[in-house]
Amino acid sequence: MRPCFLILDREWPGNISTRKLVIETAKLNVITVYKPEEAIETLRRFPKVDGVVLDTSLEKMSCGGLIDELRTICPGMPMVTVSPSGNDPCGKEQYHVSNFNPTALLDVLHKICKSSSYEWRP
Repeated sequence: MRPCFLILDREWPGNISTRKLVIETAKLNVITVYKPEEAIETLRRFPKVDGVVLDTSLEKMSCGGLIDELRTICPGMPMVTVSPSGNDPCGKEQYHVSNFNPTALLDVLHKICKSSSYEWRP
């Protein structure tokens, strides 16, 4: 089965998530949300996603606080954060990459996918 990732992305009016397009181009499935509360409710609804990717520059909730909330739903869920500089991790994620390095993000998702039976073919 093809892996699926929950992506919390910043909402830019009129734009499709570039991160979503990068991940889907690698033939991975994506569920995209735009608010921390939506991420929490979506993970409750789809707790079998393979990992969560979230932007560190959240509004209304700290990145670390959101990771804590998500881990109450799925304690072992791999968490990946992204930030513009690539140097601003929350401190509670397993992986952190720059917004501007899609190759690094795909490398991290590949590591996560290795733990499943999915054969990676970008």
